[in-house]
Amino acid sequence: MLNRIILMGRLTRDPELRHTQTGTPVASFSLAVDRDFKDRNTGEKATDFIDIVAWRQTAEFVSRYFTKGRMAVVEGRLQIRDWTDKEGGKRRSAEVVADNIYFGDSKRDAEGAGSYAPPAYGGYPAPAPAPAQPAYSAPAGGDQFADLSDDDGELPF
Repeated sequence: MLNRIILMGRLTRDPELRHTQTGTPVASFSLAVDRDFKDRNTGEKATDFIDIVAWRQTAEFVSRYFTKGRMAVVEGRLQIRDWTDKEGGKRRSAEVVADNIYFGDSKRDAEGAGSYAPPAYGGYPAPAPAPAQPAYSAPAGGDQFADLSDDDGELPF
């Protein structure tokens, strides 16, 4: 059997990081995920708001680097929970338990949207980015391994 889900959407709020009684980190947040089709009457795409739960290192990662409005890709499994509300009524909730969470936008895109604050460096300017490395390209002119041979007989073939 297979229970696998991949979602891409924007966080509707900052992740809430809590710890269980045994100290295990758990973060919860929700994603706004647009549907692929438009409504016939309004011409707008409907949006689903999906609850996400992340545990341990994934919870710490998402609470540290994601904020409201950031685009995220969540990979995990769907979980249905039955619970009882304060009035004693039976309730059911669906949520995605995240195994992996990835950035769905670039830092630059997020900064433009005003939803990402770069880390502070203790009042010092941020370190300069590493110089760009030239792209690798294979040497021109045929097979670059044609001149190689096994003259010393060390290779078994």
